[in-house]
Amino acid sequence: MKKKILIVQPIHQRGVEVFDDRFEVRVASDPSVATVIREIQGVEGVVVRTAPFPREIIAAADALKVIGRHGVGLDNIDVQAATAKGIAIVNTPNANATSVAEHTVTVIGALAKRLVPYDRATRSGGWEIRNSYTAMDLDGKTLGLIGIGRIGSLVARRVSAAFNMRVIAFDPYIQPEAAGAIGVALVASMDDVFRQADVVSLHTPLTPETRGFVNEAKLALMKPTALLINFSRGEVIDEKALYGALKKGAIAGAAIDVYDPEPPAADNPLFALENIILSPHSAALTEECVIRMATGAAEGIVDLLSGKRPQFIVNPEVLKP
Repeated sequence: MKKKILIVQPIHQRGVEVFDDRFEVRVASDPSVATVIREIQGVEGVVVRTAPFPREIIAAADALKVIGRHGVGLDNIDVQAATAKGIAIVNTPNANATSVAEHTVTVIGALAKRLVPYDRATRSGGWEIRNSYTAMDLDGKTLGLIGIGRIGSLVARRVSAAFNMRVIAFDPYIQPEAAGAIGVALVASMDDVFRQADVVSLHTPLTPETRGFVNEAKLALMKPTALLINFSRGEVIDEKALYGALKKGAIAGAAIDVYDPEPPAADNPLFALENIILSPHSAALTEECVIRMATGAAEGIVDLLSGKRPQFIVNPEVLKP
């Protein structure tokens, strides 16, 4: 009998093709919790992108052995419930780092050089914006990173090479020697990053400690010429505080790829601002990256269901000796 695979949200065809004739693969009718609960009966492997995969789905699953996360973050999956039920979770931690790092470096340059407002003004006859002198050079400026894991460390290297920026970071899980090896100087506190940096870029997972940590107080520490980048999770920033800081010019600009909630409401006040670059949680959605995430998640599922140890497993304690 073929093993049933449920793909909660559509993935790249290359990922689907990883499942050979031993598997019966189908896409959920829609990614809502209620629908997945109905359609998960008899399913042994699930591919999950950004849709919620809470305890209710896990409780309803009668045959599930492995959840394949199409990406890295696990905040949409109830890891504790899955582990308690002996369900393995595999993910693709190496798939998106390069793509998100490239997106980060690109948007830092775009913000500093005011490319989006200059483009809008040029198209609408506002030629004299060239005399506003609001663009800035990045050479010799300071990039401050919150988190220097896979993505943060790549951003550090690329920004240093491209813009000759000094890089500082706060990351309590990294030793100074390891940071120094990639040209990053660790600072004693997160506040030091916000105070010192000309560009602050967030590369932290969503945890109880990071939820809402970029608040009015943190933004007040930043220079009025500073830029803020968030390509981690929308919930780490207080959006109302960010709007206020941008509106009154307490910081010069921002770029965000993630929101709380997603998709953002149509009347989100950030949409009315000129000094922010917005993207639809797409930093990792290059063609190359979605192929890596789709195939990586599928390969992890196939390995687990074939009796092999997956390359990346979040909760290895569920594996039998």
